[in-house]
Amino acid sequence: MGSLTKLIDAVLFLFFLVIAVAAPVLDFQTCLPRDLYPDALVNLKKWYADIYGDYLVAEKPHFFVGIVWVELLFQWPLSIAALYGILGGKSWVRTVSLMYGSSTLTAMVAILAEMRNSGKASEKLFMLYYPFLGFALLAILRGLLPHSGRTTTLGKRPLFNRKKRA
Repeated sequence: MGSLTKLIDAVLFLFFLVIAVAAPVLDFQTCLPRDLYPDALVNLKKWYADIYGDYLVAEKPHFFVGIVWVELLFQWPLSIAALYGILGGKSWVRTVSLMYGSSTLTAMVAILAEMRNSGKASEKLFMLYYPFLGFALLAILRGLLPHSGRTTTLGKRPLFNRKKRA
């Protein structure tokens, strides 16, 4: 079970690293003023929306802007905390992964349902969004698996080997 957990941690680490960098650079342009971003990043986002036909990014429907706000205020800080937790072998990375995964899964279900029901989305766009659904499920799975990192220490001896004092 420990090697499976470490493999999931490695995959999630790469995912959280991408989110920690890409979210403030690209995603947050949806809800933050464009004056905060250089023209090169604004053009990159426009190019992405044109290439993949991402009408959600181009049209900015209200529910999508709300989901991006949730990402800005909740999911992005969790991705940074998860990076720190995975690197440090922290036991609380399970909780952070579970929170991130359930939030992302909820958002992805709403986005994918809108895309399916609107008839505007291409298969190419679906193939771009489906991996986020998979990573959300993987993060939830990581939250449900036992911790495989180092044991917590107090002082110089491991917590579990300490003698009780009277």
